Amino acid sequence: MRLSTKSATLLVLALLIVATPFFFPSAYYYRVGALVFVNGIAVTGLVILTGYAGQISLGHAGFAGIGAYASALGPTHLSLPPSLSVLLGAALSALIAFLVGRPILRLKGYYLAVATLGFGILVSMVLANESGITGGPDGVQVAELGLRDLLASLGLKLKAPVFWYAFSGVVLLVGAWLALNLYDSPTGRALRALHGSEVAAKTVGVDVPRVTLQAFVISAVYASVAGSLLALQNRFVTPDIAGYMYSIELVTMAVFGGAGSVFGAIFGAGILTLLPQALTFLAEYEQLMLGLIMVLVMIFMREGLVPSALRLIRGRGA
Repeated sequence: MRLSTKSATLLVLALLIVATPFFFPSAYYYRVGALVFVNGIAVTGLVILTGYAGQISLGHAGFAGIGAYASALGPTHLSLPPSLSVLLGAALSALIAFLVGRPILRLKGYYLAVATLGFGILVSMVLANESGITGGPDGVQVAELGLRDLLASLGLKLKAPVFWYAFSGVVLLVGAWLALNLYDSPTGRALRALHGSEVAAKTVGVDVPRVTLQAFVISAVYASVAGSLLALQNRFVTPDIAGYMYSIELVTMAVFGGAGSVFGAIFGAGILTLLPQALTFLAEYEQLMLGLIMVLVMIFMREGLVPSALRLIRGRGA
């Protein structure tokens, strides 16, 4: 029986998450794997916005910062459990994305990119300057999530790196499943029609402003959850998480692996998270080689690594 694309994607992701630890030489790599999954969650949101709807955002690190600081400040200032603080951050990110998205999503092309970039910079500045609440540039401590202790009480004792690897992997799988389901839904078809041609989408009755805003809000929630997970893993957060460089990295990961493919974007997040670690032996030439690899991929594999590779394989099999 032939698997559907959705089932195959989820199966491959699940197998990679389960099997990869068998090749880890030390516990440190669980931490790296968890970071790959967190970035994968964020870029899955960008697949919905960029790959499905064809809209660009250079400010999604701002939503990651909102989620991260919600996880840090919820227990401290509102006496909320960290798990509810994650939900609060996601809800707050969705609300801000809704309010901000209504005006800026009327812009197109470079204007939209600059507007979203400005939003991300604004969030970073607020987090850095409101030192009485956020701790300023020095950052703030983040409370323990508590799930590891709950698992320990049930007889399942996991070291912190192993727990965060497994937990982030599960969240990534859920996020990928939701994004893949959205692809085949009426909203997903409307988004893909919009990506193909806004004029044609309007002609067939697609409410373009509404579905574009929906994609923006959903992608903001993904970024917020990723930011919360990163803050909870590190037990510390600084305004750097909302910096524009992180936004650029997320977009680069999505485009590098294939922004139109959930698995491709996650694969790109994995490659660009791991590649700097693999190139450390090049010392001062590390960034040069990383840039060269990315330029070559963008020139010869314009759809991204995974879609281009699949197209090549199918072409040879024909």
